[in-house]
Amino acid sequence: MNQSFVAETRAAQASTSARLIQPPRSKALYFSLLDNPDDALVTAARDYLRAQIEVARAEPADLPDTVAELPGWIHGRAESVGLAYREYLAGRKQGAPRRFFGSMSHALYFLKGAAPTKLVDGAWLYGMLPHWENPDFHPLIKTYLEELGDGVPDKNHVTLYRRLLAAHGCEHWESLSDEHFIQGAIQMALAYNAEAMLPEIVGYNLGYEQLPLHLLITSYELNELGIDPYYFTLHVTVDNAGSGHAHKAVVALRHLMAQSSDPAAFYQRVLDGYRLNELGAGTSSIIGSFDLEAELVEIFRAKAVIGQNMHSDYCRVGGRSVNDWLSDPDQTSSFLRALEDAGWIQRGQEVEQSRFWRLIQGERAEMFGVFSSYEQQVLRDWIVTPRDADCAVRTGRVLSHRARQRQLDKLNQNSGRSGFPERGLIRRRSAGAEVAGDNELRQLEERVAATTGKAEAMAMLARLMSPSVHHTAIGLMASRMYSRLLDA
Repeated sequence: MNQSFVAETRAAQASTSARLIQPPRSKALYFSLLDNPDDALVTAARDYLRAQIEVARAEPADLPDTVAELPGWIHGRAESVGLAYREYLAGRKQGAPRRFFGSMSHALYFLKGAAPTKLVDGAWLYGMLPHWENPDFHPLIKTYLEELGDGVPDKNHVTLYRRLLAAHGCEHWESLSDEHFIQGAIQMALAYNAEAMLPEIVGYNLGYEQLPLHLLITSYELNELGIDPYYFTLHVTVDNAGSGHAHKAVVALRHLMAQSSDPAAFYQRVLDGYRLNELGAGTSSIIGSFDLEAELVEIFRAKAVIGQNMHSDYCRVGGRSVNDWLSDPDQTSSFLRALEDAGWIQRGQEVEQSRFWRLIQGERAEMFGVFSSYEQQVLRDWIVTPRDADCAVRTGRVLSHRARQRQLDKLNQNSGRSGFPERGLIRRRSAGAEVAGDNELRQLEERVAATTGKAEAMAMLARLMSPSVHHTAIGLMASRMYSRLLDA
């Protein structure tokens, strides 16, 4: 994949402007950089960044004119976010609906859509690790270590998000559109181009580590729906403007810019990096793109590829065999309507009233295991929504208060308590996260002990803290050891 991506990049650059060629290649770059990038791929990633910067320059940058104004700007921004969140909470107490998520499936759709970015969380700072001897880099290195949870599985951001996806059947995100991979590709490209793009990394970090209003609202509404919000609430605390990542971002900028031979030019490049945060699919656009029926249609279309020849001829809907319906993916919407018209699905009723639902859930469900838990949730929300409410579904106002309450009651019954039905499962799974690979972990300890000095040990550990490895058992241990040596 690496060589093909490089070849594609060179061919595209020879024929088309950078502004036009960058977006279609983000997904390929993303996966290539996760696969031990070579020098040619790193160079291609640098070209990708430069093209994205050209695109991002059309975006506004609300940073102040001078670095001296940054602390006041950050505190003012945090205060504005806090006031807006307080207004949101007051509105909710007065009966306002959720602002982001109209249903459980809407929330899970967001978790899945954000996966390419969240699963490389912190990657843009990976290239700071070799600079451990320079105290001016320590704020950025410390930020990266905290993104990695300092090697503790229950704090490692990527590990937490992987578990969150697994808990709700949202692991299959690789087929998302290229737009969903732009932010992740930018972060990975920055990771491997630290020497050439330091000001841009500093600027990107400054923008990414500001506390946004959507993070607070997301945490609140996920909690309401019974989805463990810990990944998101953890970012609320670590990104704080007083002593967290937002503060560290300003300290790093001030110190590193002072070392530049041209501070003014350095700051202009910081602005370029800052604007990169605006590209690609973000929280607001992912949430706003949700269409319940369209998502269900896509799920059925994917199932049709495998299931079109799996049904007996006697199984007929609307006078046609199921195999016939599934033979053409473009018939999916009509097939769903036929299931309704034939009474297989009772829209606006509890799912148990629908014969089709009983085929996938129940003691003798003939289609047990065909739909993941995420896919079942989309189907459930579509069934309980009356057909005449489809317009409201498309704008996010999915379930009535009564229907939402019934759904939450079921979640709470299944979990045995209110609040976080999945959290206990997540914590139990994490208990054995470091058991696997004991021999490999012991070998790492021995290799570090056999190094000739701290510099060799830090370089060895840094290689195991890359975006594709740090959340594994060996990567987590390397992060713990690196963190201890950094402070030694």
